[in-house]
Amino acid sequence: MKNFIIILLSICLISCKNESIPFDQETSDVINTFYSDALEKRESYELLRVLSKDIGARPSGSEGAKKAVLWSKKVMEDYGFDTVYLQEVMVPHWERGELEEAYFYNRKDKINLSILGAGGTVSTPTEGITAEVVEVASLDEVDELGRENIEGKIVFYNKAFNQRYINVGTSYGETGFQRRTGAVKAAEHGALASVFRSLSSSTYEDFPHTGGMSYKEGLDSIPHGGLGVLSSEKLSQALKENPKLKLHIKLSGTWYPEALSHNVVGLLRGEKNPEKIITVGGHLDSWDIGEGAHDDGAGCVHSIGALRLFQKQNIKPNNTIRAVMFMNEEFGLRGGLKYAEIAVKENEKHIAAIESDASGYVPRGFGFSGSDEQLEKIQDWLKYFDKNTISYFSKGGGGADIGPLHRQTGTPMFGLSIDGQKYFEMHHTAKDVFELVHARELELGTASLASLVYLIDKYGL
Repeated sequence: MKNFIIILLSICLISCKNESIPFDQETSDVINTFYSDALEKRESYELLRVLSKDIGARPSGSEGAKKAVLWSKKVMEDYGFDTVYLQEVMVPHWERGELEEAYFYNRKDKINLSILGAGGTVSTPTEGITAEVVEVASLDEVDELGRENIEGKIVFYNKAFNQRYINVGTSYGETGFQRRTGAVKAAEHGALASVFRSLSSSTYEDFPHTGGMSYKEGLDSIPHGGLGVLSSEKLSQALKENPKLKLHIKLSGTWYPEALSHNVVGLLRGEKNPEKIITVGGHLDSWDIGEGAHDDGAGCVHSIGALRLFQKQNIKPNNTIRAVMFMNEEFGLRGGLKYAEIAVKENEKHIAAIESDASGYVPRGFGFSGSDEQLEKIQDWLKYFDKNTISYFSKGGGGADIGPLHRQTGTPMFGLSIDGQKYFEMHHTAKDVFELVHARELELGTASLASLVYLIDKYGL
């Protein structure tokens, strides 16, 4: 009998644990109103227009970044957020030069290629670099070829996106090495420079992509640039016909002393638990080409807009909700690191951190990094998203800027997952402009963030 009672109690505990919270009509009404308000008023879209067109590109340390800091602070002050303040952070400051070129000769014909220096590249000599080319598809290939085959040449990394993947981000992850660490590996074997196939899902365009790269202390820093997809195909084909072909490249970039910049924080203070914090944010900096509309102006206005939607329904949150505009995500993560440093120093209690840094296209779900028990709980919240585009909470996810907070404090983190089929065609290119952002798609992202914040604030994790 005793064992039978224990079994019954165990079954009861398991069933109680897995039992979903009853559907709450008030919660559903609030969330549906978030979406209706966002789609009707389009405030996030107008904010993004100003950020993209009036301020434009905003690399860390630049005048554009300074203007963006002041602009986002004023926006949140004008909205009447309870508190708006700046967090000082020192950031790297690199600027691109004016002339970038790449070409080779096919017999007597000059073949021009599209190229962009990777973010942080050193300059070529004024006259450029002309040298034979070694084509590879991996870092291991460079090691296998060795110094005897690499020294004095230009290494050409040509690993294309795998088009078989449905999740385009998987291909981005597989090919990112050639931009991030390609120059270091080439320099280890005495290369004069390196170029890489742009990290693009496109097979029909030739827009070159930039993005962060690295150098290694004690090793020569060599110029490093991204070729457009079609330019990469041209060069690869020409090398098959003439392995001794010489490529000419000219790149320029200048490093300046670190600059003072800021994270921008605006908050709605919690009524019941003001000391507990839910953070939602995006990164304010961008690359120097294009306008940084999708990457990550969209995430910034998503975050500000989420708090604005709370205001529109006069919702007083239980916990403090912060919108954070992080600085220097693109190459350094200084803003995210500073935010975590201050949170630890001040012994802040973060319930959750949420990041939007995957564009302003249609939101599809959220990635989540936390416990299995928390993931099981939030799966039940999908019943409140049945009338919009959010359809899943997946295990694993978050964002680069909130990653330091997650690692240092264990704060559960979410990342807004977007339908990214088009994203890596314009990512880190001159195509990242306001005109390529669709108003309704952007506003769906704002409402999705507001809804998730509301659910966390009401039900906890």
